[in-house]
Order: sequence, then structure tokens, then C-alpha cells
Amino acid sequence: MTSPATRDPATPLWRGVVLLRVLTWFFALAVVIGHRAEFARPWLAWTVVGAMGVWSLATSDAYSRASSRWSWLVVLDVVVTTALMLTSPLILSPEQYAAATPLITTVWAAAGPLAAATRFGAGGGVLAGLVVAVGTGFAREKLDLDVARDGVLLCASGLLIGMAATTARRSAEALARALRTEAATAERERLARSIHDSVLQVLARVRHRGLEVGGEAAELAKLAGEQEIALRALVTTEPTWASAGGDGFADLRSALQLLATPSVQVSTPAGTVDLATHVTEELVAVTREALSNVEKHAGPDAHAWVLLEDLGTEVVVSIRDDGPGIPAGRLERAARLGHLGVVESIRGRVRDLGGTATLETGPGTGTEWEVRVPSATRGER
Repeated sequence: MTSPATRDPATPLWRGVVLLRVLTWFFALAVVIGHRAEFARPWLAWTVVGAMGVWSLATSDAYSRASSRWSWLVVLDVVVTTALMLTSPLILSPEQYAAATPLITTVWAAAGPLAAATRFGAGGGVLAGLVVAVGTGFAREKLDLDVARDGVLLCASGLLIGMAATTARRSAEALARALRTEAATAERERLARSIHDSVLQVLARVRHRGLEVGGEAAELAKLAGEQEIALRALVTTEPTWASAGGDGFADLRSALQLLATPSVQVSTPAGTVDLATHVTEELVAVTREALSNVEKHAGPDAHAWVLLEDLGTEVVVSIRDDGPGIPAGRLERAARLGHLGVVESIRGRVRDLGGTATLETGPGTGTEWEVRVPSATRGER
């Protein structure tokens, strides 16, 4: 499988950085040739421009391949660029400083911050631009309008290129998710047609005939009905997966829909409810625990309802049943004896997510869990 590094959406920007570095090096070479007789130390000027050429070749080769666009190399690029610029006071003569002759690196120094912006985003581009701008001030041995203008241009360029790189990567990730969803939807529709033409029709017939016959056949009919509902949920539910960004996000709505059975009704919003994968897993586990408790204590004829609400600032999962409820005082006695295993397990799981879980129950009123998780745990795509 191709690694994400070999599919960097910012590759066109890297090519732009390489082209800029090569062109600006030729410009710097032309400046050195034009001012060679004016330098205080011509030999140092040739040495520095030669070093610039070697560094341009090395970084251009590395930046041309996605596998070698290392973070440390980009940081070193900014450091080397600034260091070469700071040799200007040793090269330029006082007359050249008075005439505002370009520094030895000229506009070649702009390539480093642009590489940082492409690699690290807007923040990295602005920071690198600021570093080179400060270096420009030291190399000029003064702070005037020209130095300030160069600094603003460097930081602004880093900001814009960084924003462009970030937007390109986010757009590529969104496109990849859309393509995966489209492929999964097409496969799900194919499976749904196949299952509908075979398995679902058989299960529906078994359920219908079993209810007609009664007796043990009715129990088989019930099991067939449960499997029919589970299969329908499976082929009509959107897939869940971790995002390609590495942080991992999953759709809680889809995961909860798979819990639907003849005795469990699941209601969810129309759109996806994306949370960090571990948050989705914990909330599904909490819901399973609550439903397991319903099956264990409310009886085989009890029904449960799962409601998922996306309130923007928080996500709420409610699990309610129509069982006999918990008699008054029973929870208190269980707490004194240390027998609140499921209750404390649910509350502990939700507490670890930074949320709250409240239980409301009473004789003849069933039980209802209300789980609230703050929006800080949500995934942003």
C-alpha cells in the first residue's frame, strides 16, 4: 500500500519551492558577478555563493521526493539560510552598505521560509519568515523601513503558502473520505440487493410461517426476525473507520444503528456524528452495557430505546427501557455493599471521557440512562 508521504497533496508547492530556489540562486550568482570588484572579501563571496549552490542542489533533490521531505531538513534549511545571510557583514564593503547593495543571499533567502510553510503550515511559515527577517536585520546592522518591509513580506508569504498547503492536504483527505464512502455505498447496495433476493426473503418467510405454526416454531420465527433486522441494519448503515489523518475519527451514528434488534429501537440524526475513535468505542460499549442490563433485569419482553442527539456543544446518548424499574432504596443498599458494578462501570467510562452519566429509575417506570459527552472530544474533519 502506498504510504501517505508519497501522496502529499502539497507536492506542487514543493516543486514551486525547488524552482524558486534554483532561480534565485542564479540571481544571487549574477549579483556576485556584478559586484565582485566591490566586495571587501571577494573570495568569501564566491565561497558563500558556492555553498548556496551546493545547498540548493541538495535541498532541491530532497524536496523533489515526498519520502525525503523531512522536518529536520526543513528546519536545518532555515538555519543554513540564515547563517549564510549573516556572512554579509564580512563580505560587503562600507560603500556597499551605504549604497544599499543586496545582501550576499539576496532573495534566495526566501526559499527557506516557504519550504517551512509547505511542510509545517501557516504557523511554521510565519515563524521561519520571522527568523529570516531577524537575520536580515542583523546582517543589515540596522532596522529601517526596508528591513521591516522584507520581514513583512517573508512572514506574509509563509502565511499564505502555509494556508495553501494545509488547505490542499485537508481537501485531499476529504476527497479520499468521499471516495471511500462512495465505494462502500456501492458495495453495500450490491450486498443489499443480493441479500434481499436470498437471505432476507428466506428469513422473512421463516418468520411468517413460524408465527403461523406457533409452538417451538414461534421461537425460531423470533430468532429469524432478529437476524433479519440485524442484516437490514448492516447493509443500510454507513461504514465507520478511522480517518487517514492518523488521529482517528469514527461515526457514532452508524455504530449505534448496528445495535438495533426487534426489542431495541435506535433513533439517530440524519447526518454523521463524528467523534474520536476511542470516544465512539467507549460510548458504544456504554450503550451495550446498558442494553445488556435491560435484557438481564427487565425480562425478555422488555423493549429499549436508544436516542442519539447531536447538540453541537455536546453529544447525548439516552438508553431507556419499559421494564419494571429499580425499587426504591435498592441502589443505595447495593452501593453500601459495593455491588454497583454496571452502574459504576458506565459512569466511570463516561467520566474518563469528560462527560456525565445519570440514571433515572423507579418502581414501574423503567430505567433511563442519559450520557452526555462534551464537544471537546469531537473530531473535526
